Amino acid sequence: MTRNPRHQTPRPNRTDATEDGTGRSVATVTELHRSFGTTHVLRGLDLEIRGGEFVALLGRSGSGKSTLLRSLAGLDPASPRELTVHGAVSVAFQEPRLLPWRTVEDNVALALANGPLRRIRREHARRSLDEVGLTEKRDAWPLSLSGGQAQRVSLARALVSKPNLLLLDEPFSALDALTRIEMHRLVVALWKRHRPGVLLVTHDVDEALALADRVLVLDQGQVAAQWSLAVPRGRRNGDPQISAIRTHVLEALGVDAGTRNPRTERPTESGAA
Repeated sequence: MTRNPRHQTPRPNRTDATEDGTGRSVATVTELHRSFGTTHVLRGLDLEIRGGEFVALLGRSGSGKSTLLRSLAGLDPASPRELTVHGAVSVAFQEPRLLPWRTVEDNVALALANGPLRRIRREHARRSLDEVGLTEKRDAWPLSLSGGQAQRVSLARALVSKPNLLLLDEPFSALDALTRIEMHRLVVALWKRHRPGVLLVTHDVDEALALADRVLVLDQGQVAAQWSLAVPRGRRNGDPQISAIRTHVLEALGVDAGTRNPRTERPTESGAA
């Protein structure tokens, strides 16, 4: 797909504290290149995520979304010149990845394995489970949980270490529509409470528009387009600003905005305020 300069947004020149309440940079990516054999996945990618900022990343399959996420998570080493992350990083994946032989509480406490005493780890785990509404499930086994409950445990585990950067790798894609809406509300509530920088990787345009402060489209290994969303959460497709941005996002993804797509035709109303 050819990059469209009409959608290009210059990188802002920000100070440590911005007008929208975001804080200092928690992740800075500069001219990041990644190749696998003769396949060039990331081609000089630039990106900054600041504390308290919620960023959604869209792109066609093979555009480099997963490679970027792995780099930010430290799973794919990069030089300090290419990538710097300040503070702790946590990831919630598409699959909850809970250990079936450990209780829910123990799964959450695993994120603190190298941290404080066992008693304190359990206290933190219980507090995190309370935040996602699963206090009564702390002694349950993962296989007894519903899909939505398992993802709540995954979120509790990701947030228990109080990360500066939270990476969400399509964590809602396997959930039904109503559970997705509930999870959207929960994620926004947790984000407002803890204020990490968030990078959400998703294929769902409406999900990105419902949750993010900033929406990016990745194409040919670079950020090809980005939009800032000033509309308060609780957004609907009928809002003129959201509708206009949605059209531009679909165009940047190479999708005809007039073509119905079951993954992008749901209302963006997530109930998240």
